[in-house]
Amino acid sequence: MTAEQLPPIDEGMLTFYKKLTAASPPEAVDWPLPQQRKSWDEVCRSFAAARPEGLIIEEIAVERRGGSVPVRIYRPAGTEKKPGVIYLHGGGWVLGSIETHDDMCAEIARGADVTIVAVEYRLAPEHRHPAQLEDNLAVLRWMREKGAAHGIDERTIIAAGDSAGGQMSASLCLYLRDRKLKPLQGQVLIYPVLGIDLDTPSYLRNAHAPCLTRDEMIYYWESVLGPRGGANWSDKYIIPLLETDYSDLPPAFITAAAYDPLYDEALIYGERLKAASVPAEVRSEPALTHSYMRARHVSPVCKAGFDAIVGAIRSLAHAGCV
Repeated sequence: MTAEQLPPIDEGMLTFYKKLTAASPPEAVDWPLPQQRKSWDEVCRSFAAARPEGLIIEEIAVERRGGSVPVRIYRPAGTEKKPGVIYLHGGGWVLGSIETHDDMCAEIARGADVTIVAVEYRLAPEHRHPAQLEDNLAVLRWMREKGAAHGIDERTIIAAGDSAGGQMSASLCLYLRDRKLKPLQGQVLIYPVLGIDLDTPSYLRNAHAPCLTRDEMIYYWESVLGPRGGANWSDKYIIPLLETDYSDLPPAFITAAAYDPLYDEALIYGERLKAASVPAEVRSEPALTHSYMRARHVSPVCKAGFDAIVGAIRSLAHAGCV
């Protein structure tokens, strides 16, 4: 999709962006890290919606080697076990937390009728790859071994995540397949980060786009991968588009925003899955930008995109119920 073929950016999306930049402008990547995180936490709070009723919320710490991983569990009220979703938040591996994604996880749990486990994985650059993968694997293992006591149907678990969380969801699926471990039921990738080619048409077209810029992605990649030329820069478990075999992966729903540097790589990943006979639905949002889920309560277009995500999670999760 070329710039000439795109409709204007949705007005509600732009309203969100103006408020976002007031607290966290693009140049925030040059701020001291504590200030970056503080400003992002503030803008997320400013857009946070009230949790829907009918949910039970728990916070626990899941053991991992050398420490623990905080998680927040959202489950519909009642005694019946629900399909589980391991949710991995976005923020370039550098920003964000279970708190910044609280309202979205709550709405997804209620709307998709699933039990969501939101993961507070370790952040970069203090903790580079594979720290995030290790944390996510520990939480998934806990969901399968002990999740039943927290309303999770351990037989049916999918991965979902936005931006860097989309990368982690895809990588989790690759890791499980390669080690012949029990696969996930599905993967839901929301404007995901998947490759390190920063010269795709969408990267060049959207180099200074609202909500995510090319320079920000350079900063985030260097934060999580470390010095260029190191082993992480050739590791498919942090860069899924380095994979050459996409067979035997879980069914996928992928959503991509046209005014997002990451747009092309989401489409490429979807096409590679389809070429490997993996069921994959790719939803394009021609008038939206990165982070559009956060604007769902100020934009009907963003709300429709969010509802499609919730519907995909519901469909993939409940398809495995017996």
